[in-house]
Amino acid sequence: MPNPVENTEKPTACLALADGTLFYGKGFGATGQTVAELVFNTAMSGYQEIMTDPSYAGQVVTFTFPHIGNTGTTAEDDETADPVAAGMVVKWDPTEPSNWRATQDLTSWLAAKGRIGIGGLDTRRLTRAIRQQGAPHVALAHDPDGNFDIAALVAAARDWRGLEGLDLAKEVSCTQSYRWNEMRWAWPEGYKAREGEGLRVVAIDYGAKRNILRCLASAGCDVTVLPATATAEDVLALNPEGVFLSNGPGDPAATGTYAVPMIKGVLAADLPVFGICLGHQMLALALGARTLKMNHGHHGANHPVKDKDTNKVEITSMNHGFTVDSQTLPEGVRETHVSLFDGSNCGIAVNGKPVFSVQYHPEASPGPQDSYYLFDRFASEMQARRSA
Repeated sequence: MPNPVENTEKPTACLALADGTLFYGKGFGATGQTVAELVFNTAMSGYQEIMTDPSYAGQVVTFTFPHIGNTGTTAEDDETADPVAAGMVVKWDPTEPSNWRATQDLTSWLAAKGRIGIGGLDTRRLTRAIRQQGAPHVALAHDPDGNFDIAALVAAARDWRGLEGLDLAKEVSCTQSYRWNEMRWAWPEGYKAREGEGLRVVAIDYGAKRNILRCLASAGCDVTVLPATATAEDVLALNPEGVFLSNGPGDPAATGTYAVPMIKGVLAADLPVFGICLGHQMLALALGARTLKMNHGHHGANHPVKDKDTNKVEITSMNHGFTVDSQTLPEGVRETHVSLFDGSNCGIAVNGKPVFSVQYHPEASPGPQDSYYLFDRFASEMQARRSA
């Protein structure tokens, strides 16, 4: 029998963990180096939406699904103008896209956007390590010549400060207010603008995904987006009928230093309030609860959540590394949703008030659309007040 051919190709990318563990693979996308927290995502679709989700700021994403890149990329699927996730780790090298909507392949898209990818890694091993040991700090490097200073990479991972105590909402938020009227994508028209008078909603941008704003518009809302640092006076000056608190990255306690006073001012004005993800955590902090850093967080498109009010189970998309400590919810605030994976809090509501929030992403529907009702609930609360 002939001798097997040895693979002598030199690795062009390296993933270095803070504990000194090294993974070598084939680099794609941009060249250079980045330092971040490593998380895994179990979704089987939506890699472009994941990479452009502002909630992933400061994180490298390991995709457990191996077929990443097979549908290419299209500007229509960006959740924000540029990728926010620091980099991506995949099992197999991206292939040529096979999708009628694709306008660019993943490798070229990452290179143009300045984001690093590494392929050929044992993503199962990485995922097990993250589950058992928590989300590690990593340095990811891509050099076409395969030259790496391993000691420097490990040192960079060890020296990275991490996400605890880090306010990233300011970095991904808009810098000035703007209006939004684009609705959800629909066949065959694509994205259409909402017409006519709508419910006046102020959306606070802690790192808002575009599809959240589209869902608000589709529910009949006339949306004005304000930066994360907006004050209660800024919000109330627009005479809103409801206030929306968006998703976003970083430590909610750090963002809460300026967000909580604003939310308390809005609550005092007795307006309907709806929060998602970081917005959920911000609302909980404003009501007097606390948040905790999770071991490895929830990142995926198949998380079962139980609605405690109806006993129904929703299949949801999640992306968060912090959670609301349900044991600290004050009197008058009840837990409405809970994760069936680990029992962590996934929703709260204020008794007798049109104020509620969820930890998951009801606008993200890679399959099930179980949670769209939350946008209609928010609109119904505002419409009821308008009609009263």
